[in-house]
Amino acid sequence: MSDQPIVIKRIKKADHAHHGGAWKVAYADFVTAMMAFFLLMWLINTTTPEQKRGIADYFAPQSISQQISGSGGVLGGKVMGQEGARAGGAASVFQKNSPSSKNTAEQSMQNGASQGGATSTQGSAADSREGQNTATSMQNGEFAHAAEAIHQAIADNPDISALSKQVVVDQTPDGMRIQLVDQDGRPMFQQGTAAPMPYTRTLLATIAKVIDRLPNRVSIAGHTEGKAFVGPNGMTNWELSAQRANAGRAILAAAGLASDRVYEVAGKAGSEPLLPEDPNASANRRLSITLMREAPPAPLGHQL
Repeated sequence: MSDQPIVIKRIKKADHAHHGGAWKVAYADFVTAMMAFFLLMWLINTTTPEQKRGIADYFAPQSISQQISGSGGVLGGKVMGQEGARAGGAASVFQKNSPSSKNTAEQSMQNGASQGGATSTQGSAADSREGQNTATSMQNGEFAHAAEAIHQAIADNPDISALSKQVVVDQTPDGMRIQLVDQDGRPMFQQGTAAPMPYTRTLLATIAKVIDRLPNRVSIAGHTEGKAFVGPNGMTNWELSAQRANAGRAILAAAGLASDRVYEVAGKAGSEPLLPEDPNASANRRLSITLMREAPPAPLGHQL
């Protein structure tokens, strides 16, 4: 038996590559996102509609203006200018209720503050400004919700959904203004009369259901184009616009708007055109409904 060398072969296994811990970070982010998502869903399910609205009002911007323009709307791509001259005033006012007690309280507070010393005057003015800012912010939020509800209600009603571009909702210093604007071939009233079209009645009844939820007083005004008009018994644009405003008030009242909510009903003829650069445009014929801003109550300790 021959001696053979014993050969020992050592096999060295290569180490596995190190993958790092990046996947752990990504997985942790995913788990955190899912936990936040389910927490959000749980909070939405447990909060009441009033709480949701309060949260929405808190994050709502302080000034929201919704204006419909562009080539597809009644303005035909033209820019809405500032409110026209008010020198003409209202031709005829059917009803004008006295201001609410809130305005009287604010005026009494201001008169009392002017008679006090310098320190108390500054404190009262600061409290008044703070109260006004808070009230304005809350009203802007309420107006924004009301505007959204009006557009949604119109879109959900197949009988008037085509009129959505003829309803212009915006916010002015006076309050939230809702304007029902004529369009060529689709007016809100029969030509030369105060008789509303059937779809105008439906539109006003839909709007009344939304504005009835708010406590603000309502101002209604009728507008015509600048072109002179002479109707039966010497009727002019002043009488025509006033009668149309009153017809709009009657429809709102029939839909549930209380009579004491109406502050004024006025006819303004063509004194405040929607398109000042084109006073004879059909868009100047419109019915405007304004939810008026209410003065904030006087701060505690300053009421007289």
